[in-house]
Amino acid sequence: MGARLKKTIALVGLMGAGKTAVGTALARKLDVPFRDSDAEIVAAANMSIAEIFARDGEAFFRARESQVIARLLDGPPGVLSTGGGAFLSEANRAAITARGVSVWLDADLDLLWNRVRHKSTRPLLQTADPLGTLARLHDERKPFYALADLAVKADPRYSIEDMADKVLDALRTRPDVLEGM
Repeated sequence: MGARLKKTIALVGLMGAGKTAVGTALARKLDVPFRDSDAEIVAAANMSIAEIFARDGEAFFRARESQVIARLLDGPPGVLSTGGGAFLSEANRAAITARGVSVWLDADLDLLWNRVRHKSTRPLLQTADPLGTLARLHDERKPFYALADLAVKADPRYSIEDMADKVLDALRTRPDVLEGM
């Protein structure tokens, strides 16, 4: 493709938005490393995110998440999938803005619910009313995600590759991030 990535692309959005899947495809298209902050935390802790939440609580997890994101942003430019709550932290937003570019994968509630409703790996949805919880998270977090540098609207008709191409289209508006496209 001949493009050169100058800054890390941090994908943000709610669980189920496609950050990991789209991020993997995007990194492949750009021939850069893909990193997932949740996967890094799981590997370091040797336990699942649900187990970390249960044992140590959300505040502990969020502190580790901030450390991991800062470390990954200090590495070579690549694509970074962040946890759904990561962009709520002012410190994380500032770090991403200073050393990368944030891209919000903006998916509506129906699409998110269709993607996450059968997954038991989402600790925040382990409630009596998971759809209600997801709707509340969607409403609470949307103003934070809207602070992202770029936004790409998800569409249920888009494949993972289509979404990666839409992100590339958005990145073409940022020569400070992507050169030679």
